[in-house]
Amino acid sequence: MIKQPAYLKKGDKIAIVCPAKKLKKPIDKAIAVLESWGLEVLSGDSVTAAYNQFAGDDELRAADLQRFLDDRQVRAIIAGRGGYGTIRIIDALDFNILNEEPKWLIGFSDITVLLSHAIAALNTQSIHGQMPGSFEEGTPESLESLRKALFGEEITYTYQSDFPNRTGEAEGILIGGNLTLLIALQGSVSEMDFADKILFLEDVGEHEYSIDRLMRQLKRNGKLAKLKGLIIGAFNGIEPEDIPFGQTPEEIVLDIVKEYDYPVCFNFPVGHIDDNRALVLGKKASLQVHQHEVTLSYM
Repeated sequence: MIKQPAYLKKGDKIAIVCPAKKLKKPIDKAIAVLESWGLEVLSGDSVTAAYNQFAGDDELRAADLQRFLDDRQVRAIIAGRGGYGTIRIIDALDFNILNEEPKWLIGFSDITVLLSHAIAALNTQSIHGQMPGSFEEGTPESLESLRKALFGEEITYTYQSDFPNRTGEAEGILIGGNLTLLIALQGSVSEMDFADKILFLEDVGEHEYSIDRLMRQLKRNGKLAKLKGLIIGAFNGIEPEDIPFGQTPEEIVLDIVKEYDYPVCFNFPVGHIDDNRALVLGKKASLQVHQHEVTLSYM
């Protein structure tokens, strides 16, 4: 069984750090939201630090995150934003105390590195969800889903997909994150086991040909053959090319997994979008996929 950190309760401490890029603006409103949930919010040095495009140099960001990994009173650590940089510090971190007393690691995008490492190397659940840097743009539903995930309240997602899904039902441990980062982690101690899992994927700013290449790399590495189900979130921010690739991201995915028989759903509210719903990695889930209606619930 993958270890589940203790759910939060009012009065618990949550720390904000920036393991990657520096924040674009103050996050006072996001801190107020976390405090309204009854949490005591601690801000790391990286929240206000800057070194080129990063939230401080590698040493500062690693030390900042390490401080809260080692603080047994801090029950959750949420990344201020993503961008790029977590992979530069992951191997400098000591997770021994977190391994003894699991705590929630939260974020998305570049923070996929931490979320994946938590499962792969520490056998511990983590949360893919909104970060303080995106709280102001986030929908009320996305923020409420994060609160529910942190406090252990029941979460079920039912939505309508515009693109026709490949129907079916599946049960399995939920894993996933940013497609580019999952590829970057392959062959490392931070790589998750994909076999018998429900996988969700999202990405931003990648051309269709790049999505095709990344998905084919997953396939060639054997990561897509033994899935229980596949959830495709937002693949947005795609710039048009002079010569069109000729397939949408949805069409690319269906073509690449056509030989497999597990359910595949599209347009799931997860990724670099305002309605980025929280997903608990490492938790067992049930997926029901109809042609246009999808339900995901935890077991």
